[in-house]
Amino acid sequence: MSTPSPQASNKAQWDVSAGVIDMETSEEIDSNDVSNTEMETPLEKRLRLKIDLRLCTIAGILCSLNLLDSGVISSAAVTSLPTDLGLTGNRFSIAIFIFTISSIAFQLPSTLAVRTFGPRLWFSFITFSFGVITMSTAFIQTWQQMIALRVLLGAAMSGIYPGLTYLISTWYPRREQQTRFAFLQVGEVVILATGGIVNFGLNQLNGRGGIAGWRYMFLVQGLISIVIGLVTYFWMVDFPENAHRSFWFLTAEEQELAVARINADRKDVEPDEFAWSKVFVHAKDPKIYGFAVMFFLLNLVSTSLSYFLPSILQSGLGFSENEAILLNAPPYYYAVIPVLLSSIVGDKFRLRGPVIIFNCITLIIGFSLLGFAKQDAVRYLGTFLATGAYVSNWAALSAYQANNITGQWKRAFTAATVTALNGAGGIAGSFIVRYQEAPWYPTAIWVSIGSHILMIAIVAVFSVYFHFANKLAASGKIILEGVEGFRYTL
Repeated sequence: MSTPSPQASNKAQWDVSAGVIDMETSEEIDSNDVSNTEMETPLEKRLRLKIDLRLCTIAGILCSLNLLDSGVISSAAVTSLPTDLGLTGNRFSIAIFIFTISSIAFQLPSTLAVRTFGPRLWFSFITFSFGVITMSTAFIQTWQQMIALRVLLGAAMSGIYPGLTYLISTWYPRREQQTRFAFLQVGEVVILATGGIVNFGLNQLNGRGGIAGWRYMFLVQGLISIVIGLVTYFWMVDFPENAHRSFWFLTAEEQELAVARINADRKDVEPDEFAWSKVFVHAKDPKIYGFAVMFFLLNLVSTSLSYFLPSILQSGLGFSENEAILLNAPPYYYAVIPVLLSSIVGDKFRLRGPVIIFNCITLIIGFSLLGFAKQDAVRYLGTFLATGAYVSNWAALSAYQANNITGQWKRAFTAATVTALNGAGGIAGSFIVRYQEAPWYPTAIWVSIGSHILMIAIVAVFSVYFHFANKLAASGKIILEGVEGFRYTL
């Protein structure tokens, strides 16, 4: 492990232009002041690179497990799995539905457990558990057994995304967060896309050793997840004030600077002593529910695409079973480009709302092509635009909520709440793609378009509110988020 940090880290003074942030005089926290990014020293750049390489890499891999699950089960859906397990009627949708219900139920306690047990122990435990349950799916014989394992899988997965969103938001100033959430999304979609290609290869083993191809999918990817869970214990980092507990990470000087950077940005490094009342008091903030509704609307679309894209390609666009699995990958590889570009622009100009609106418009165009174009090539292009837009908005929305709240327990509560509504969107999304509506899927098309028109409206309301709240704070009439000098990010 690195050298333990001195207890005086909260009082450390660093003048950014010379390598230091003065914690006694840094009272004004202006989210629209871009000049700070031009005053970095080599020490601060080296620190950020270290955090990126350790935290964002493993976070992207762990968050990919959720999409990896959707990739496995969607690829398996066009194999013999439905017939082998008796997944007739709505049973396949129920399997997705029950996974999401379980995930929602455990999200808040699992997110708080990241603080209680520490990121290294908790994330390694739930990742290892995810791998064991996924591998076990390879041996089930009935749809009832699948439902039971999906409940356990949802519980294991529940803390990964909100927990990592919470952890990342504690390590970076607000001006750097969207690009880091984009790194997380890049890891997710690249692994998901690669997983689709791996699933294609595994499906070629169908019948080898008397084992169906879909069973190889769950077996191999479960084993991979188990290995990742073991590696996570050594690779994952702790919170900034506890960075000295991480293996081979920061020096004492680097840890002091990491803490000082966050305190200069929003003064919330150290959490208050835990009490449920300190968590649930934030339930009175209506902003949190606005963010949560937007995640619901986003996942309404993303779930329908990620779980059902191979089915759309097969029954909607007429590709064969293996072609549908293989063609599932390119839209996710493409998504790397827009998520990185939009996030770099968002961080550079400290804009969140306009980036979200741009991505919403792009998604609407993509679904319009998918739903109304006559040529298969044009409809397939629509899946690229839609996939790139919703992946980009995952990073943008994560930064949007994280930039506009302060306090450790509020961050944990918000991360769990928005992820819970995100999961509820997954429930709805699992039902809007109806096989009987192939090849045009009008319900999925119109719901997806309408949800993003509503998302644009919510961002517009937030933008107006944030603008006038910032003006009142600048005039000294109110204090935002209980932090002197805090300003909302538009």
